[in-house]
Amino acid sequence: MRFDSALGLESRRGPLATTGKVIVYGFMVIVFTGPLVGLLMSAFSKTLDPTSFSLWPDEFTLENFVQAKDKNVYLYLLNSFIVVGFGLLLQMLVSVFAAYSLARKKFRGMTFVMLLMLATMMLPEEIIAIPLSLVLADMPVFHTNLIGTYAGMILPVGAWGFSILVMTEFMKEVPVELEEAARIDGAGELRIFATIIVPLCRPALGVIGVFGFTMIWDQYLLPLIVAPESDMWTLPIALRSLRSDEEVGIGVLLAASLLALLPSIIAFLAFQRQFMRGLTSGAVKG
Repeated sequence: MRFDSALGLESRRGPLATTGKVIVYGFMVIVFTGPLVGLLMSAFSKTLDPTSFSLWPDEFTLENFVQAKDKNVYLYLLNSFIVVGFGLLLQMLVSVFAAYSLARKKFRGMTFVMLLMLATMMLPEEIIAIPLSLVLADMPVFHTNLIGTYAGMILPVGAWGFSILVMTEFMKEVPVELEEAARIDGAGELRIFATIIVPLCRPALGVIGVFGFTMIWDQYLLPLIVAPESDMWTLPIALRSLRSDEEVGIGVLLAASLLALLPSIIAFLAFQRQFMRGLTSGAVKG
């Protein structure tokens, strides 16, 4: 992604244009990276001044992260990784299979299914909090209580309308002729799906991977409902608890905030190529 094309600076030449680019790019770097740099430096600083901003810690220390261990921050971080790891895997599997059915199969009520998924995206979490807690306390058919289990935090995020819609629209653009040629060669439905459809949808997988990771990682209400004890809290809940704890210093809070932020950045970098290809493909096809 290039800012100069969007801002019309690409065609500008000369000293004034170069100076303008430097100013614009510098301003963008400060706006987007300033808070991150401030958080990073403060997390490794021994002496913290909330009113000052520093590009390097005054007194470099790891004490904040050591104290974070005493506050069980790393346990909460592990819980978050467990939930987001299994939750994202389940969500991507459900999205791929559901999208294949919606994009390649014709069945009665398909439009209603699409509208139903759109409706789930428009409902705030607070509206479904009470019904969700009742369902998790007594799962239909199985009559199992998922409150206080990791499954209770993983299963509800396994299906997300946004991911299914993105995959559905992308799969619709895969040429049907590829499937027909594979069927002529004797390939079955599952083989066509696994060797032709899914590999061609890697850009879309990158898009739903980044957005799905962020959605699950930032979950607050669901873990709050499911985890009655603090040993099952995820990091977003722990941050709220640490903020209200008067015994916790601001350094520990900033260290925990940095630990909560880094996985999202790493996830974006890991899926960056597929993510950008997916966005570009969607823009061209749209």
